[in-house]
Amino acid sequence: MLADILPPKVAVRELRGDPPGVPHHPQETVHVASALPQRRAEFITGRHCARQALRVLGVQPVPIPKGDRGAPVWPAGVTGSITHCAGYRGAAVALRSDVLALGVDAEPNEPLPEGVLRTIGLPSEHAMLSALPAHRGIAWDRLLFSAKESVYKAWFPLTGEWLDFLEAELTIDADAHGFSARLLVRGPVVDGVRWSTLRGRFTVRDGILLTAVAEPSVSGR
Repeated sequence: MLADILPPKVAVRELRGDPPGVPHHPQETVHVASALPQRRAEFITGRHCARQALRVLGVQPVPIPKGDRGAPVWPAGVTGSITHCAGYRGAAVALRSDVLALGVDAEPNEPLPEGVLRTIGLPSEHAMLSALPAHRGIAWDRLLFSAKESVYKAWFPLTGEWLDFLEAELTIDADAHGFSARLLVRGPVVDGVRWSTLRGRFTVRDGILLTAVAEPSVSGR
């Protein structure tokens, strides 16, 4: 699924569930030592997917601990993102020489819990959601949430700063299976250009909704 919405230079690996005997590293599992078994399992499987994706990329797999605000710490010269939800674990990695910003998010294709949309959506986004085609079977409010998660995951490694849900205005293109996020705060300067918009794509399959943002480097364009 991830390969459908990411550029060819991004390596991906996905699993549906947590197979037994997945190798893990103490540098990683220390972060979930006190977590419930299910949380530990999905964390370990997500890191396993990430290491398999690093192999595809030609990078020696290494432990992937948590850094600031829980973001994965990748090998030098690599950017990546890990995601999981009920029944799905996935990871995407790329060389920074090809992709500067990468974020992926998986969610169940179900409406958000009552009240959540009010906290994550701008008035303009509420209006947009009401105009999107209901017959397609996509939980558009959940897609909005997921897209903003992917935007944040791409944003944070570039800035080291928090990006609130209400600090990016999303526009969803239902026909193109894409979205754009207009930053409502001062964006990072990348390759001498200040970013004001991040763009991504989405897909929905087998009850899972996936979003991804992959902004290429200058040499990768």
